Amino acid sequence: MAELLTGAQMRAIERAAIASGSVTGLDLMERAGAAVVEAIFEEWPDLASGDHTASILCGPGNNGGDGFVIARHLHDRGWTVTAHLYGKAEKLPTDARSNHDLWVAQGPCVPLTDRSAGSVKNMPDLVVDAIFGTGLTRPVEGDAEFVLGNLETVRTDFGVRCVSVDVPSGICSDSGKWLGCCPRVDLTVSFHSEKLAHRLEDADTHSDKVVVKDIGLPHAEQSDERAGYVWMVEPPAARALAKPTQGQKYSQGHALILSGGPGRTGAARLTARGALRVGAGLVTLGVPSKAQAEVASHITAIMQVPIANAEALTELLWDTRLNALCLGPGLGIGDQARGLVEAALPLYRATVLDADALSMFHKAPADLFELCHDRTVLTPHGGEFARLFPDLAAKLAAEPTEGPAYSKVDATRTAAQRAGCTVLFKGAATVMASADGRCSVHSAQYERAAPWLATAGSGDVLAGVITGLLARDMGPMQACEIATWLHTECALAFGPALVAEDIPEQMPDVFRALGV
Repeated sequence: MAELLTGAQMRAIERAAIASGSVTGLDLMERAGAAVVEAIFEEWPDLASGDHTASILCGPGNNGGDGFVIARHLHDRGWTVTAHLYGKAEKLPTDARSNHDLWVAQGPCVPLTDRSAGSVKNMPDLVVDAIFGTGLTRPVEGDAEFVLGNLETVRTDFGVRCVSVDVPSGICSDSGKWLGCCPRVDLTVSFHSEKLAHRLEDADTHSDKVVVKDIGLPHAEQSDERAGYVWMVEPPAARALAKPTQGQKYSQGHALILSGGPGRTGAARLTARGALRVGAGLVTLGVPSKAQAEVASHITAIMQVPIANAEALTELLWDTRLNALCLGPGLGIGDQARGLVEAALPLYRATVLDADALSMFHKAPADLFELCHDRTVLTPHGGEFARLFPDLAAKLAAEPTEGPAYSKVDATRTAAQRAGCTVLFKGAATVMASADGRCSVHSAQYERAAPWLATAGSGDVLAGVITGLLARDMGPMQACEIATWLHTECALAFGPALVAEDIPEQMPDVFRALGV
């Protein structure tokens, strides 16, 4: 999986490369500026020839230095270019000042004002935002705030193409949160790797598209010393989902999903279907006796067993072939339901706790955390997360006054450490973290936006897919990563009008497309 970097991590990679003697800061700045120009022409081939105009908005740091390189490269292609500097040239960092001086020998550099993106009478073909990038630590103010806040008008009313360098200025690179303003651009060009801001919060409202350009820096491996990195969930390898040619149903695990009572069995049935479709060898619903007839009328390959109370569950789990559990969907939040959770967790099975199994502990979350172990997965949405981790949710919801701002990654990592298990914090940006600090992000944004997943029961199916993968002997993090990718891919493959029942039934097509 590819890494998602914080601003500090990116700067550390650059410093290490410079210290090794393999590259200079000026080299990296030159490569970055040239890469932005290359990305512009790849995105809009019509700009690669002919007479065009550009306004390059340059900030007071190295992002501004990239902007001066861009100005020079466009000028060399015959463009009419004006650079607009936010700040004073004499205060620029050394490499940025060098590129400023190279540019002013070729073209104009004027102060950035509220008209720097263009006037009604003189709109450019292209505006490049190279004001702050990953280095922003305080809210944008003054002329920069005005110009960035008006980029949307420049784009929509006048058809000007707008590009940001690394991260749209005004966005915290580590959290994706606004710092004073939220520009919207057509294209963001990131260097080396995507940054966390490209995948957290409402990232696809900042930029229509993000591309990554290589500038010759080494990439991390998940097994190396960069254990603090965050990783982007990517399509699973076919071998991870394939079944061995030799084996039988029990070799692929037996998942147990507990159901609620009469009229509340639908969620657990959706969960069970997800577990079965993802390849669990057997799936059984644990059902209160009064709901057995209701459940029996809806299932075929899925089995059911009566479970009246915690004692019955404990007795059933003496069968160690039942190796993965899911509790919560439609379970209820009363004392009897809580007793089932309290009976299941000490038996140290791979266990997914979702929905009601999370909400029932809202008055005393610490009681749940004492029960959790390293084979437990909690799958809260935003409201459930706030009930279990109110202090973390409050920090996450607070409007930032400086950067780097508190992020969904920060909150999920802390939650996992506190609970002592894997936490999957759902959303368009789903963040997964284990108690040992491993963290990954699955982004259903940009080309993978799947708004039809916002439908009743889709979370129950996701819980089932995770449970089925746990039954197949995957570790909690791997199961969460693959499940979130499959969940979104099924929605994309089905398309509009998706309902939760459609998600498991789309899985065979998704598996075939992966080569399973």
